[in-house]
Amino acid sequence: MKLISWNVNGLRAAVTKGFMDSFNQLDADIFCLQETKLQPHQIELELPGYEQFWNSAVKKGYSGTAVFTRVKPIAVTNGIGIEEHDQEGRVITAEYDNFYLVCCYTPNSQRELARLEYRMSWEDAFREYLLELDKKKPVILCGDLNVAHNEIDLKNPKTNRKNAGFSDEERAKMTELLESGFTDTFRYLYPDAVDEYSWWSYMGKARDRNVGWRIDYFITSKRLDDKIKEAKIHQQVFGSDHCPVELDIEL
Repeated sequence: MKLISWNVNGLRAAVTKGFMDSFNQLDADIFCLQETKLQPHQIELELPGYEQFWNSAVKKGYSGTAVFTRVKPIAVTNGIGIEEHDQEGRVITAEYDNFYLVCCYTPNSQRELARLEYRMSWEDAFREYLLELDKKKPVILCGDLNVAHNEIDLKNPKTNRKNAGFSDEERAKMTELLESGFTDTFRYLYPDAVDEYSWWSYMGKARDRNVGWRIDYFITSKRLDDKIKEAKIHQQVFGSDHCPVELDIEL
């Protein structure tokens, strides 16, 4: 099974930048999007063979997630069941016969870590949500998790130490998640791979120079480790400040 996750930074904008060509070329069984920035009625996507599921923020033009799947899910739910955390369209969970797929767009801690306290609350609630799912079936989590876990995961770790996405607090929460029984699939296969990033600032020609961050992930329940076949970062795919990431897994 081939899964793709992509923060499109506005789906309507991405469509004008070749989204459909990339979608067709990537040819995934399940395709997850973050930061769609729309309500479902604001776009009509022709995706033959795929069921479409959307979770939009209450605030228009903000956040939002989507899952397009060829494999019919048993059930699909939006959010994590906590009102405080379910206003921004950040989570879609699709239940399949032998796993849960969770598409997530993690809240950004923002400049000067203005939203860090909320982010910490989110991290704890979201981890508990994943662990509850994991008691029933293995979990495949994907999305823009807004953290570069280790120094190898961004170009300039020293100068970003206290910035959103690389604060000690955010990194510790990722460690806590992984230590609770989950695997970062890319690092599982490629522990020493450098210059492998999934997001680049629009400033300073960062993408041209590959001054990036790896903040988009596929994270799986540890008991799926032997099922992981490949993990890729599609740096050659444009249309957003993020690129798609891929997981190939035998389920």
